Amino acid sequence: MIPSGALVGIYIGGASVAIRETGMMRAILHSAAERASRYLDEIQERRVSPSAEAVVALDALVEPMPQHSSDAESVLRQLDELGSPATMGISGPRFFGFVIGGSVPAALAANWLAGAWDQNAGLFAATPISAMLEEISTTWLLDVLKLPAGCASAFVTGATVANFTALAAARHAVLARAGWDVEAQGLFGAPAIQVVVSDEAHPSVIKSLGMLGLGRERVQRVPTDEHGRMIAEKMPDLSGPAIVCLQAGNVNTGAFDPAVEICRRAKDAGAWVHVDGAFGIWAAASPELAHLVEGVDQADSWATDAHKWLNVPYDSGLAFVRDPLDLRGAMSLTAPYLPQGARREPLMYVPELSRRARGVEVWAALKSLGREGLAELISRNCRCARRFSDGLRAAGYEVLNDVVLNQVLVSFGDADRNRAVIAAIQEDGTCWAGPTLWQGRTAMRISVSSWATTEADVDRSLTAMLRCAGAA
Repeated sequence: MIPSGALVGIYIGGASVAIRETGMMRAILHSAAERASRYLDEIQERRVSPSAEAVVALDALVEPMPQHSSDAESVLRQLDELGSPATMGISGPRFFGFVIGGSVPAALAANWLAGAWDQNAGLFAATPISAMLEEISTTWLLDVLKLPAGCASAFVTGATVANFTALAAARHAVLARAGWDVEAQGLFGAPAIQVVVSDEAHPSVIKSLGMLGLGRERVQRVPTDEHGRMIAEKMPDLSGPAIVCLQAGNVNTGAFDPAVEICRRAKDAGAWVHVDGAFGIWAAASPELAHLVEGVDQADSWATDAHKWLNVPYDSGLAFVRDPLDLRGAMSLTAPYLPQGARREPLMYVPELSRRARGVEVWAALKSLGREGLAELISRNCRCARRFSDGLRAAGYEVLNDVVLNQVLVSFGDADRNRAVIAAIQEDGTCWAGPTLWQGRTAMRISVSSWATTEADVDRSLTAMLRCAGAA
């Protein structure tokens, strides 16, 4: 029996590493909780972007690989004292960049607990709890996103891998219909696949197509209207194995491709339809916004992010495929040392074998928010976006998009002036929004995606934006 608090010596490569028993672990976790709680309190009022001094201070971390061990508390202290001031205030209420959400309390706490569990989420036998929570979360997600019951799911890193995973299932399915086993035979000699995307397709879709061997440049691009929506009438004729990618929520404007018409045309030709719904598909969870996703449920696969509008910690992406056999066909993995039973085996639906248990925090977010809480979060963010739009227009600045969702594009003048105003807003620190290029025009993009953002945060941010624009 080892006394509580005793030191246990282990040897790695001849070096003695002292590890204290449970008392040490408890102490360091309490310290981490206190530091994290303090950080979350301070981020409410701290400047959103890190100061130049905080970034320069990171140079203190640069050193050769340490020769000797360090106690855990000193490591954590250095990480907190140097790292925390150099973070972007993403978890605060006034970060409006890159369509990044915060973390609802239950999801963040579940993330900590799942880290302590340290589960490898590949097999039910290896970790029943994480596999079970993926099953439950899938049922709930299909419900709130209004997707067909029975779809297969994949819990992955983000929308890029979610798009990759779903499009791998698409590649499998359309080639299987043509009599080709792409997993066994590869693409050498395979029937050509026609891939159709919007001119506004997100780079993650294009990257995924490249990784799948379908090419970044050989896709057929369909023109879009002034809002960034695919013009269905300008789709090319579809023949043979074909995949059509549409978008639910343009990353600049929030606009939705006309899913009803695109799906009808694609289905008539026997094509697969994939939806990149990184954030926009969450509009389905809000009764007042659900009309935006009309027809999306007619697709064959969907990709989205939980770390956007579900507000779980990074990283957390989701892929859904209508026919589970198509996803299993693309992603299945077997080995004698990987025992599989009658339950859903997560490794059969994702690119990875070893991965963290993302389903834990997804379940916690859905459980804590409930249907009403999730709807309120989505709707409030969109009301806040309209509040930004109204305030900027009232001040005489040009809003470039119809604010149908949570995205606002604003121009303060010509390109040089826009860049100067954006830089001033970022340096001011009250809030943070980034630049973009929309149909040839430089603009500032405001993305409202956090559970923590209120109308008061919008008003405070608007005041800062208008002050900076007036002084630029």
